[in-house]
This record gives sequence, C-alpha cells and structure tokens, in this order.
Amino acid sequence: MGLAGNTRRAASAFATTIFRQRDCCWHLPINALVELPCAASGTTHFGMHYYNRGMASVLVSAGTSPHRSAQLFRPDGRAADALRPIRFTLGYVATAEGSVLVETGNTRVLCNATIEAGVPGWMRNSGRGWVTAEYGMLPRATLTRTPRESERGKVGGRTHEIQRLIGRSLRSVVDMKALGERTIILDCDVLQADGGTRTAAITGASVALALALGKLAAAGTMKTSPLRQMLAATSVGIVDGHVLLDLAYEEDSRADVDMNVVMLADGGLVETQATAERVSYSRVQLTAMLDYAEKGIRELLSAQQAALEEAK
Repeated sequence: MGLAGNTRRAASAFATTIFRQRDCCWHLPINALVELPCAASGTTHFGMHYYNRGMASVLVSAGTSPHRSAQLFRPDGRAADALRPIRFTLGYVATAEGSVLVETGNTRVLCNATIEAGVPGWMRNSGRGWVTAEYGMLPRATLTRTPRESERGKVGGRTHEIQRLIGRSLRSVVDMKALGERTIILDCDVLQADGGTRTAAITGASVALALALGKLAAAGTMKTSPLRQMLAATSVGIVDGHVLLDLAYEEDSRADVDMNVVMLADGGLVETQATAERVSYSRVQLTAMLDYAEKGIRELLSAQQAALEEAK
C-alpha cells in the first residue's frame, strides 16, 4: 500500500497520554497516539517523536501531498478533532514552588511558578494579590536559530502579546483577595516549538499554578488554595477547507483561519481569538471551531486533573 497507506492504517483506535513525575510514568486513555513507520529502517516510531516538518517532506516524496483539500490528511495521521499526544512532567525544576514540563506533540514548554511576598506598587495596601507571566523561546526552539530578545535590547511585540494572554488567563481562576498581598510569577519557556506554544504555555502554567498554591495551603500559610478552578487552552483552525484541532506548525503555517481558545473547567470562555489569515470564515465554521476546541480542552482538563491527582 506504500508509506502513505501504512500511515493511515496505523492510526490506532485507542489513545494514551503519559504523565511523569520525576522517574515515574502513568498512562491514561486520552487521545490517539499514532504509530508511524520509519522509511529508512522500517521500524515504528510514535507520533511524539516525529517532527512534523520532516514527516511532511517524507509524505510528499512518497507521492501523497498533505496540501490536498479533497480528502482530509494530516501530516501526523490524526483525525480532524484529535489532539496531539500530551504529557506532563511534574516537579521538573526542583527549586520552583510549582514546575511542569508540558509536551504536546513536538512542542515542549517549561512552566515554573514563583510566589513572592508583596505586590506591584499600584496594588499596595489593597489586600489583594497579583498573577503575572513571562514568556520566551530558546534560540534553537525553532528550525533556524532565533536571537535572544536580550540581544535586541527589547521584548518583541509577539512576546508581549503572549505574556499578557497567559497572565490574564491565569488571573481569571485565582481569588486575589484570598491570595493576599503576594505575587505569583509564571515563567513559560519554550524549549521546542512545533505550533501551539502559547496554548501549551497556558495549559502547563495552570498546572504549575495549582502545584504552587497547593504547597502554600499545605504549609498552613492559608486555609485553602485560592485557585477557584483549572483552565486549559488549545488552537483550532481551518486548513484547506477543513476545521482542525490543535494545529502543528506544518498546518498552522498555511492555515486560512487560526484560532486560540482558553476555557475554564466549568465551560466558561476566557479568550477566543480567531483571525482570518487568508480568507474569511462563516458563523457555521466559527461554531464548528468552538465545538472542536471545547472537545480538546475537556480532554486537556482531564489530563491535568489526573496528573495532579497522581502527584498527591
């Protein structure tokens, strides 16, 4: 049947999400983990270890283009409404109050939460806390090296936008009055980028925040955690006329419409950012994208909860 046929055939009906805390692993049924045959050796590799750009070039050389719009075909073999394999590694940095490495496909983001006494000057004597975020990418997180922003002498507009998105998303789930005059800083550093870095950062930062506030409550500093509920985020878009969930770089780079959605555990929406990159989209398509996003975020929330439960 050829490589393309074997790839489509290899998509499994079950799904596995792996959670790690230090040297331990847990497996939970969450989403499709696709096995892809290796053209060079004939061995099998899981989708988590394949870089989508490389896989796309293999598929094109085999005579099956991922750009065809007549029939849906994703470079990593996923269904249109399927997430990439997700993995949380808790306690990745031992010195942080809350730390998690989140991996979604080939995108990897390290999220650390720090709790400091005091708040920004404009909030002093208010009795309320503050949550903020910083975001950055390692120079070789991308296919070609990206200079550090410190070399340029200023933070770029994209970085500012993402930092503000992460910060306001996480502030929506924290009781600032219960937090008291403390500041929580969420540092989100992209180790490897293959699409969806900002949504992965939000999903991982939510777990890091929960860990940090849980430690604060466990130490008796406050009666209960000021975290009201969890939240997660994912991307969705329209590529070659198909609505797709959780876009990898290969898909995101040629999407007609790109959308990021941040949703609370109770179903409330915190952010919905939809942009027509090339062509406009209809209200029907918008509804379809939101439906896909909700499905994906429900799975991410379940994965977060399972990881946190195992960490107790």
